[in-house]
Amino acid sequence: MKKYDEKIIGLARRALDDQEARQLSERAALNRGATRRALEERRDTDYRQDFSIDVDRILHAHAYARYIDKTQVFYLVKNDHITHRVLHVQLVSKIARTIGRYLGLNEDLIEAISLGHDIGHAPFGHDGERYLSKLCENYGIGSFQHNVQSVQFLDKVERKGIGWNLCLQTLDGILCHDGEVHDQMLQPLTQKTFDTLDRELATKKKDPQSTLTPMTLEGCVVRIADTIAYIGRDIEDAIRLNLIERSELPPDSVACLGNTNGTIVFNLVTDIIQTSFQKPYVTFSSDVSDALKRLKRFNLERIYLNPEIKTHSSNLNKLFGFLFEEYLSAIRKKDTASVIFSRFLNGMSAAYAETHSSAEIVRDFIAGMTDEYFLSQCPDSMRPVILRM
Repeated sequence: MKKYDEKIIGLARRALDDQEARQLSERAALNRGATRRALEERRDTDYRQDFSIDVDRILHAHAYARYIDKTQVFYLVKNDHITHRVLHVQLVSKIARTIGRYLGLNEDLIEAISLGHDIGHAPFGHDGERYLSKLCENYGIGSFQHNVQSVQFLDKVERKGIGWNLCLQTLDGILCHDGEVHDQMLQPLTQKTFDTLDRELATKKKDPQSTLTPMTLEGCVVRIADTIAYIGRDIEDAIRLNLIERSELPPDSVACLGNTNGTIVFNLVTDIIQTSFQKPYVTFSSDVSDALKRLKRFNLERIYLNPEIKTHSSNLNKLFGFLFEEYLSAIRKKDTASVIFSRFLNGMSAAYAETHSSAEIVRDFIAGMTDEYFLSQCPDSMRPVILRM
């Protein structure tokens, strides 16, 4: 293996840190302030900055690879042009990095939060999240929420229970992304620690309606970019599936934001940059915020709650319950032939097994499944039919 000059590599990395401090906004999260749960011996031959390391670790996570077959909104529909979770997180990353560049923020941290923010989503999107949450509550392990589960995967499950030891700033941004909540303005709560993160995780599991605020402007940008990335894209998907027509979009929102995904994204991003430039917060102007809020209400009523996409909801709910009971029974019986042992618990660290109840282990296994793998675990007679549209 080729040997590198550690002195030169070390100097190059420190020069990059110095350049970052000079060029980024005084409100940006600098790599020099990055903190991890466990101290790591930093090799001088590693030229990467901390938030860049987090990006690499998330990209190499098994859960990241499973984004490829995770529902965004429309499930059990075979259409190659419908958005899946893997595309959504890439769109969030692109939009958030564009905003961050103009606000002088740390794009590596933005990318890490963006790519990891939905990694805890259960199969079949928010419907699957609701089914799994009810089961978790019934077994006394708190509610299931994908943002909490994203931190769980990256911090406690990945690498056979060792976790990736990501930076506090990255995990905080992932936990606090809450893209479904409408915020006109977000200002970071900067003085957080890992103890704060643990308290917020516990609070969110106990009370899903509790509100969280990111500790960095980067986290605030990702949270807003999450909404920007899905609002117009979901409209295009719904039009493609003949659920709505473009002419039905609320006229007052269209007058402000446009009626295509491209114009909606452009106008929202432009407004954010204009109203947030050199500010200690990220904000929409009031008229754009109101137009976005109306558009989100339209999407909720006409797309997300549309009965035409809920035809399999009762069956899926039963399947979640069926699999949860099957895996829980296998753990209690120590049935090592079950896939929860062969595909999940095999080789898992002792620390994971000692700190997680049987129900929590089942939760983690099911939450990590892709849509297709979930269905493959169900009896043939119970599987719903996939529609081609």
